[in-house]
Amino acid sequence: MALPGVTERPSHGAPAFFVGKQFVMLWPNGHHDHEFPHLWCAAPPGAQEELLRTEPERFFRPPYVGGRGWLGVRLDADVEWGEVAAICEEAFRTVAPKKVLAAFDAARTD
Repeated sequence: MALPGVTERPSHGAPAFFVGKQFVMLWPNGHHDHEFPHLWCAAPPGAQEELLRTEPERFFRPPYVGGRGWLGVRLDADVEWGEVAAICEEAFRTVAPKKVLAAFDAARTD
């Protein structure tokens, strides 16, 4: 919610975050075959494949949106919350309108 233009509203019974388009969905009690806390998030091209290859114990291909490159992030072990924040920011950057990103980046350099 600290990112500009972000709104939260339920989607499919779970908390979801939008900046025009959805970029993160939280499943605190699991979903379908993944019965552990996790989130799904938009990811830049190639990120899903790389993380599934290098860290399959932490990341997975989520149902429904995995075919569009989204990433599943496990939240049931030792979680590095700074890394989760960075992953969510990258998801935001993946879908946010260019104007929103420009304003966000300008505010960070001031």
